[in-house]
Amino acid sequence: MSRLEQQLDFLRVVDALKRVERMTRLVQQPGEIARRENSAEHSWHLALMAMMLVEHANEPVDISRVLQMILIHDIVEIDAGDTFVYDANAMTDKAEREAQAAERLFGMLPDDQKTEVFALWHEFEARETPDAKYASALDRLAGMLPNAANNGGTWNEHTVSVEQVTRRNESMVTGSQAIWDHAKTWIEQAHSSGLIHSETGQS
Repeated sequence: MSRLEQQLDFLRVVDALKRVERMTRLVQQPGEIARRENSAEHSWHLALMAMMLVEHANEPVDISRVLQMILIHDIVEIDAGDTFVYDANAMTDKAEREAQAAERLFGMLPDDQKTEVFALWHEFEARETPDAKYASALDRLAGMLPNAANNGGTWNEHTVSVEQVTRRNESMVTGSQAIWDHAKTWIEQAHSSGLIHSETGQS
């Protein structure tokens, strides 16, 4: 198989990301129960966030590299599926499932591109560089924004507590203090409105 054929075959296979349904719903219009988003839509919205909000990153970032991370970070969900972050049982083998998926999917590429994409994926997952911290903060934000807009969304639907939401998302601060400070107001508003409750069951 030629280099071009390998690349086109990879691009054909990753079209399946459009079929991976996430728990998060689209931002609802009045009177609507919105459908769930797919992982390709999530990646597009995340890339747009990265462009629009880059001035709020804690440290200077390479926006080109951030966008590359964002575009490939969920490709593994083609094989591994989207794991609901508040499902403790499903999260136990998430890393293993996604690593196996990365081997198969990125392994379709020519060796140099396989190495490059693997490096980007591992960098995003490690969340240690300024680029990865910023990308990760936005990944958290992308899950929060529709829930905040949809009267609690999946937080309310799955009885997620305010403590769970905070623990899941507080790492945003390593990528953007400003974005985390604003996101906390969404949690507080949802809590005060009774859309999410504390682990003790008290609003």
